[in-house]
Amino acid sequence: MLQTNHQLVLASASPRRRELLDLLTLPFTVITSEVEETSVQATTMQSYVKGVALLKARDVAKKAADATIIGADTIVVANDELLHKPRSREEAIAHLLRLSGNKHVVMTAVAIIEPDGKETVFVEETTVVFYELSQELIEAYVDSGDPFDKAGGYGIQTMGTLLVKRIEGDYNNVVGLPLAALFSQLVDLQIVQFAKE
Repeated sequence: MLQTNHQLVLASASPRRRELLDLLTLPFTVITSEVEETSVQATTMQSYVKGVALLKARDVAKKAADATIIGADTIVVANDELLHKPRSREEAIAHLLRLSGNKHVVMTAVAIIEPDGKETVFVEETTVVFYELSQELIEAYVDSGDPFDKAGGYGIQTMGTLLVKRIEGDYNNVVGLPLAALFSQLVDLQIVQFAKE
């Protein structure tokens, strides 16, 4: 159904992003970036997440000059505060206590860098509403080990789905890659075409 004459590279170590990009049924390779995300300085959450996605994509673009690079970064924002991947059991519990019974926003920035150096960056936002969580549920979830490699300390595509009351927006965005919005951009940029029979 889809075709491309670009060599696509996903600049992400995330198995979840890889699975989502696979849904386009286009060939791509994975090259991970070696950047320090905390080096990005920004005045807004939007510009921060865009900055990190660009940093990752630019790092990989240096390693794959003839390719089209797709980089992404996902953040969780609760009351204008960034909830990064928890570094300890205590921090994971604190994140989930903040999210319990409340709304938060998941932002994923996607950066596309073409071989000629042209950069396209966009941010997709999804609002997530959590149930009121018991201390027992929070601790059991944290002790499962699931929160530690995930922004905000939960995964909607794993056991963390039990914490989520509803979402407003793109589910895949919460997983880590707003696939429909990315597809739309790739078509607009003529990187991806519909295959003719």
